[in-house]
Amino acid sequence: MTTPLETLMNSNLLEVFGERDEKRRAEAIARTYAPDVVFSDPEETVVGRDAVNAKAQKLLDGAPGFVFTASGPVRAAQDLGYLEWSFGPEGRPPVVRGIDIGLVENGVLAKLYTLLVE
Repeated sequence: MTTPLETLMNSNLLEVFGERDEKRRAEAIARTYAPDVVFSDPEETVVGRDAVNAKAQKLLDGAPGFVFTASGPVRAAQDLGYLEWSFGPEGRPPVVRGIDIGLVENGVLAKLYTLLVE
């Protein structure tokens, strides 16, 4: 059985950062993140759902034909989730691998950190 934390972490990866349809992505953002979510990656830190949406759109626009794939199960400890992923052309070896670490508050992701793995 999938836990709420697993659902949130998978939604972040596949339904937000992996979703090219703007309407479906907006719906996923509304149910996945706190209004003032803080998202940090090696490039920058952004705050709020609109900023996360813009970040996802920019990433997807810069990588046509690329898809995100979970590289294992969500790992969890209390309100902290961890998910490894890969990103690259569909059906080909990934171009980049990473890890998402999310903190849940009040049933949604309040903080999310993305680390790249070389």
